[in-house]
Amino acid sequence: MKAGRLASRSSLIALVLLSVGSWRAMAQDHSHTDQLTAAQKRQQGALIKIVQDATERFKNVKEAEYEGYHLKFGCVTGPDNGAMGLHYVNDDLVGQGKVNPYYPQIVIYEPTPNGPKLIGADYLVLAEQWDNDHPNDPPQLMGQLFHYFEFPNRFQLPAFYTLHVWAWKDNPNGAFVNWHPNVDCQSFVGKTTK
Repeated sequence: MKAGRLASRSSLIALVLLSVGSWRAMAQDHSHTDQLTAAQKRQQGALIKIVQDATERFKNVKEAEYEGYHLKFGCVTGPDNGAMGLHYVNDDLVGQGKVNPYYPQIVIYEPTPNGPKLIGADYLVLAEQWDNDHPNDPPQLMGQLFHYFEFPNRFQLPAFYTLHVWAWKDNPNGAFVNWHPNVDCQSFVGKTTK
């Protein structure tokens, strides 16, 4: 009988610890399953549509540059995860530490022989700034939790939260994952970040 109570207490403690685990860990876990509700699917579709509306003018990379976005990190690729592509970053938006679906901090392009092709957007906030302003709330955008990147990282940035939205090129792994298996850096002449 005593062993049964101890096992029950241990299970309860484990459950409590799991439920109050660090929200940073929650922010990192971004797996999505096919078990989404109809409302969640609608919300995801609405976010993708907002991103498309907010970035359509950036199909011409010159427009993004005119509005303060500049190429950083070269072409971001992974050894076995596909790539992220070219990140055109607006430092002024990053510095604000705010999340607004109509103003992505980063516009993402895939290098092609005909020039950069718009494939998505990335929302990025520095962790220290976000955590100071929102100590109990991880960043999210219309129900999508951001990913957490610790320092040091491949981008040589302080710790940050990020959410990719593959609004212009379907990603078979999901619209909000970091890596796109059908994006590559082969057509890019310049530095790549691995």
